[in-house]
Amino acid sequence: QVQLVESGGGLVQAGGSLRLSCALSGRTFNNYAMGWFRQAPGKEREFVAAISWSGLKTNYADFVKDRFTISRDNAKITVYLQMNTLKPEDTAVYYCAAARATSPLYTGGVVEDYPYWGQGTQVTVSS
Repeated sequence: QVQLVESGGGLVQAGGSLRLSCALSGRTFNNYAMGWFRQAPGKEREFVAAISWSGLKTNYADFVKDRFTISRDNAKITVYLQMNTLKPEDTAVYYCAAARATSPLYTGGVVEDYPYWGQGTQVTVSS
């Protein structure tokens, strides 16, 4: 059973930064592509960023390009989301997700393609 635990959310002023972390347990980390998604109140869950299990490829939603960076540390079995220049519209619950992938370059952005999810961490950006 794959378990994901996020941390690092909180309250920050617009223009500030946060780093989210997600630790995976229960399986070999190397076989899993990892993604970050977010869900704001009254909205559907949306893709933010993904990284392949090889770490060689990343994928970002247009609204976070050049502001957010996804990375992974396979030795620590952890994936990170560095969020800079935060905006009030980035306010949401952020979820970490994992998908076992055969391709070392898989970085899917579809919610339904990720069977494993963390509990979420709240990010609030004040104006």
